[in-house]
Amino acid sequence: MIIKKKTWPEYFEKLLSGEKKYDLRIADFEVSPGDTIIFEEYDPVTNSYSGRKLQKRITFVGKTKDWKFFKQEDVNKFGYVIMSLE
Repeated sequence: MIIKKKTWPEYFEKLLSGEKKYDLRIADFEVSPGDTIIFEEYDPVTNSYSGRKLQKRITFVGKTKDWKFFKQEDVNKFGYVIMSLE
């Protein structure tokens, strides 16, 4: 499957450089390992696309709604931390 998502310039640059090796989204769409995601650079100030696109293959999907090992009160108190690994 091919998925297209708009991405703000600062995050697009980090994806492009390889510094950012993850993506966090609201899980309002279907996604599976092996799918392709196309990031389309989008400027929220001008409400326009730059035309730059970056294609990546999805290797891992973790859907937090399915995770049972966090207590809801801890999530409410602390939130989540997302780490990029090398």
